[in-house]
Amino acid sequence: MDPGQDAAPGAGPVPGQRIPARERDVMSRRVVVDAMGGDHGPAQIVRGAVEAWREHGVPVVLVGRSGAVRGELARAGAAGEIDVAHAADVVPMTERGAGAIRMACSNLAVGFDLLRAGAGAAFVSAGSTGAVVACAVDRLGTAPAVLRPALAVALPTTAGGATVLIDAGATVDPTPEMIAQFALLGASYAQVVLGVPDPRVGLLSIGAEPGKGNRLTRRAETLLRGMPLRFHGNVEGGDVLTGAVDVIVTDGFTGNVVLKNVEGTVRAALTLAAAQGVAGSAELGRVARRYDPETHGGAALLGLTRTVVVAHGSSRAATIARACVVARDLAEGEVVARLGDRLAIRPVS
Repeated sequence: MDPGQDAAPGAGPVPGQRIPARERDVMSRRVVVDAMGGDHGPAQIVRGAVEAWREHGVPVVLVGRSGAVRGELARAGAAGEIDVAHAADVVPMTERGAGAIRMACSNLAVGFDLLRAGAGAAFVSAGSTGAVVACAVDRLGTAPAVLRPALAVALPTTAGGATVLIDAGATVDPTPEMIAQFALLGASYAQVVLGVPDPRVGLLSIGAEPGKGNRLTRRAETLLRGMPLRFHGNVEGGDVLTGAVDVIVTDGFTGNVVLKNVEGTVRAALTLAAAQGVAGSAELGRVARRYDPETHGGAALLGLTRTVVVAHGSSRAATIARACVVARDLAEGEVVARLGDRLAIRPVS
């Protein structure tokens, strides 16, 4: 397929079609990018994809209404450089999930179908998290025995390392059994991606003492104490950035609030520090970049059969470019397969 050519909607290579080996290799390594999702799609999404290709060498294919996407490629001076897969429909940012599954020709459906058909190695979207998760489960499926996928973000800590926050927003109303599985996913992610041999797992609650929290947290704590992982016990909100544990597990509602609170608090603290002349702009800038969405790009959606990265809905070009790099690296590192090998997830009771 020549760069800039429209890919078949919702499909990968056409059965029986002869595609040169080199082209097949490029297609299989591409990052499929949802051009229409997010608050600033397609303009910022397309620019981010162009940046990922030009500056980081990430092969991409953009999915969305081809006229709008090609117009943005032309405005970015990249007409003809990147393949476009046409999707007639767009899943709105207000869609929580069920409606997106019924849209067979949407930006999400076409993108996931490309991924499933082998015409890409990973998928990136800044669209509605609920819609992305629902469509991913419907089109790609979950790994064996996984109840629900979860979003994992590695947050820098004051100790110099990182703590995996899971779930950061994929499943807002999980069962205790789901939270226990999230802990296994997070621990495996810390092993495979961060290189932590035996990750310490903490359960986010309102107190560090055993038995603290609501019914969901208390039941999850009981399950976690019987899981094949290094359970530290409960941790509090103040422990999120201290490095007290390697993985912090919680429900998706709380996790998403924590993630956005961390990002907002860091910005506010650095603004106050700058106003007081506590540190120079260069030093403050280095700290700010550690917690900026442009740095981590997005969250890995764990528990699926393919690599999926979900970016902030407010993502602009630089964040999308970084998300494409993260998705490429996760796919090339075969993280999904390696998680499955380490996980051997079993139903939790």
